[in-house]
Amino acid sequence: QVQLVEFGGGLVQAGGSLRLSCAASGLTFRAYTMGWFRQGPGKEREFVAAIIESGGVTRYADSVKDRFTISRDNAKSTVYLQMNSLKPEDTAVYYCAAAVAWNSEYKYWGQGTQVTVSS
Repeated sequence: QVQLVEFGGGLVQAGGSLRLSCAASGLTFRAYTMGWFRQGPGKEREFVAAIIESGGVTRYADSVKDRFTISRDNAKSTVYLQMNSLKPEDTAVYYCAAAVAWNSEYKYWGQGTQVTVSS
């Protein structure tokens, strides 16, 4: 059974930082592209960042570029999202997800972790 469990959400002031973690089990982690998505209040879920299986290629939404960094540790089956210079508009539930390839649909999803940025 595949499980993706996110950690690290919380309340932070604008300009602050948080690091999210997502621990995966039940799949060959190094074989999956990993992504982070978010859904803000009253908004649709949106893409945040993705990292290829080896970690050598990343992609970001324009809204988080130069502020967020995605990384992974295949030995620990964990993907991270370092979030700096947080803004109130970053408030959302953040989800990690796994895809079988870079351009594939995301097959597995975590339950989400809440990030709230106060102004």
